[in-house]
Formats: sequence, C-alpha cells, structure tokens
Amino acid sequence: MHPDMMLVTGMLLVVLSLPAIFAAWADNRAPRVGALVLFGGAGLVFCAFREREGGYRLQDVPDAVYGVIGQILN
Repeated sequence: MHPDMMLVTGMLLVVLSLPAIFAAWADNRAPRVGALVLFGGAGLVFCAFREREGGYRLQDVPDAVYGVIGQILN
C-alpha cells in the first residue's frame, strides 16, 4: 500500500473511532471496538511514517489527502 494511502486511511480510522469510544464511555461500557479501530488507525499512520523516506511534515499532510482523494475519484 502506498504511504499516502496508509496515512489518510489511518487518520480516517482514528477520527471515526472517537465517537465510538465516547459513546461507549457514556453508556458505561468498555470501548473495545473503538479502541481496536483507534489502534489500527494509529498503526497505519505509524507505518506510513516509516515507509516514506524522511517521514511526513505537517505541510505534507494536505497534499497527501488531496492526492488520495484524486486517486479515488479518477
């Protein structure tokens, strides 16, 4: 998988896991599924940083997001 795709997918999973975690805590349940999705997304982000030479800077993230969106739309 391309590092940009891993980065964007990981960030999306991290963002989507937060409502599941908060909902579980609000219902006094253990946030198992949310935590698994959070760790999976964080793992993808970590792998993306390791795969790309030099890693990512904060200025590189929007270009990666737009590049992945462009790949999906084409």
